Amino acid sequence: MDLTDRQIHIIKTIVEEFTLTAEPVGSVTLENKYRLGVSPATLRNEMAVLENKGFLSQPHASSGRVPTPMAIKFYVNELMKEKDLSVAEEVNVKSRVWDHRYNRDDLMREATKVLAERTKALCVAATDEGLTYHSGYANLFNSVEFENHLDITREIFYLLDQQQRLMDIFGRASGSSPIHILVGDEIGVTLLQPVSWVFADIRIGGKRGSLGIIGSSRQEYDRNIPFVRYVANLVNQIAQEW
Repeated sequence: MDLTDRQIHIIKTIVEEFTLTAEPVGSVTLENKYRLGVSPATLRNEMAVLENKGFLSQPHASSGRVPTPMAIKFYVNELMKEKDLSVAEEVNVKSRVWDHRYNRDDLMREATKVLAERTKALCVAATDEGLTYHSGYANLFNSVEFENHLDITREIFYLLDQQQRLMDIFGRASGSSPIHILVGDEIGVTLLQPVSWVFADIRIGGKRGSLGIIGSSRQEYDRNIPFVRYVANLVNQIAQEW
């Protein structure tokens, strides 16, 4: 990326501020709250450059900037430090999932339930066999993107009943990384611009599948990614014994 250290710092602070507030971030806010050491005028110039590079967008002419999916992916992949799961969290999750290791449907229902509880997001899993599992519907309303825009929430609920569309969306992710992230346009559904999916590959009974969460593009990736990875690894580990 052809970015200066200052521009990288601006991307980081805008993503983090937008995650907290869900509001466009202006230059005065950046300077007053984060003390970046340059004038608001310089910040505005840098933000305009980042907008031209595709990292920021401006919802209205008089508003601040919001991070684009490109900025969010850059932040997650390059700038963010994942939070470690505590031993207590790992033990609790493993004991709940492990108790259902003898029945595939029970296993997947519990895995999605636990993941939804821990991430405070909507959890969904789908397999090549045409099976879907989901939990945590009410968690969507913890974010203003869904609480104030019922058309977005309705579209997500509709997708949950469309197994093939779910598999198609999961299939849009590429790369060898064990964790996949789709943000905004990458999901391929026009209404889902403020949404992101974080998921991992699973294999159940020799069949391919995906397990992950649907939430706001402002979700806490540093906490949610480790949980998605841990639960998916548990499922894969259990399934290998069948």
